[in-house]
Amino acid sequence: MRTARSFSLGELVDCLGGELRGSREQRIVQIAPLESAGPEHISFLAREALRDALSASRAGAVIVAPGAAVEGRAHIVAPNPYAYFIRVAALLNPDPEPEGSVHASAFVHAEARVAASAEIGPFVSVDRGACIGERVRLGAGCRIGAHAAIGDDSRLHANVCVYAHCVIGMRAVINAGAIVGSDGFGGALDHGRWIKMPHIGRVLIGDDVEIGANTTIDRGAMADTVICDGVKLDNQIQVGHNVYIGAHTTIAGCTGIAGSTRIGAHCVIGGAARFTGHLELAERVHVSAGTFVTRSIDKPGRYSGVYPMSDHRRWLKSAARVRRLGEAGSPPRGDSGTRQEDDDNAH
Repeated sequence: MRTARSFSLGELVDCLGGELRGSREQRIVQIAPLESAGPEHISFLAREALRDALSASRAGAVIVAPGAAVEGRAHIVAPNPYAYFIRVAALLNPDPEPEGSVHASAFVHAEARVAASAEIGPFVSVDRGACIGERVRLGAGCRIGAHAAIGDDSRLHANVCVYAHCVIGMRAVINAGAIVGSDGFGGALDHGRWIKMPHIGRVLIGDDVEIGANTTIDRGAMADTVICDGVKLDNQIQVGHNVYIGAHTTIAGCTGIAGSTRIGAHCVIGGAARFTGHLELAERVHVSAGTFVTRSIDKPGRYSGVYPMSDHRRWLKSAARVRRLGEAGSPPRGDSGTRQEDDDNAH
């Protein structure tokens, strides 16, 4: 991939900080992993276990943590080498500026408001009353419903659908095929037949949110579904109606979140986790991949398991007992407190 610009090492530290050890004039044109980097690339040392890879690397410069010993190579010392590396990558690979144009095949309703700096791609439709902010880019085939709003500097990749009245904040990145604001899954059983519940709420998405490809976010049934500032959602996630996700929470792919679940700020949810509805998670909860969450969590910490979920350390002990069940002799039972813990985990 071609880069739009290059930087000297001196320019990088002037922009991003860090302590440079080496020539300020050395130019960097792209990032690369240690094993494939050349003299024109910059890489980073994630952990000391990769020291051999660094020694064998041809990288022109490397980003390291304080105290790391690097000889014979330019390097930048930063408290968080990976975060610094990401910022360098962003400098070297900027997104293209929007063209401020509407493609001839696009449909923009006469009562929609589209900033002159926005870029509206092929076969996009923008419905009545929708508001498209400054420097927004709508990829090919996007659908923006009536009275929906897209905040400044947001980018919607191809075939994103934003339903009517939904609001997306500034600097959002929504990847291809994502759906924001479809009806939730709910109704009442009456005389053996399901009656659909009309969903009259919205989806409200804060600033700096990223949404992965083919992720679906249901609109609220009566209140709104809310995704707060800085949330990062991976691909193929289902977010049910009336869900609330707190600021700067990150959720990995294939997670399913049933309706009216409330997830606190700064949580980390592993891939393929599952949440039954009407639960609440405290702030700074870490749910391991594949965990089935069936009850609320009111304390920060790491939680794992499917039979059922419990505190991570307690679950590991239970899992060890289960693995010993087929072995010769009786599994160790411990004292009466341990037996009670086993009984608790069984229900």
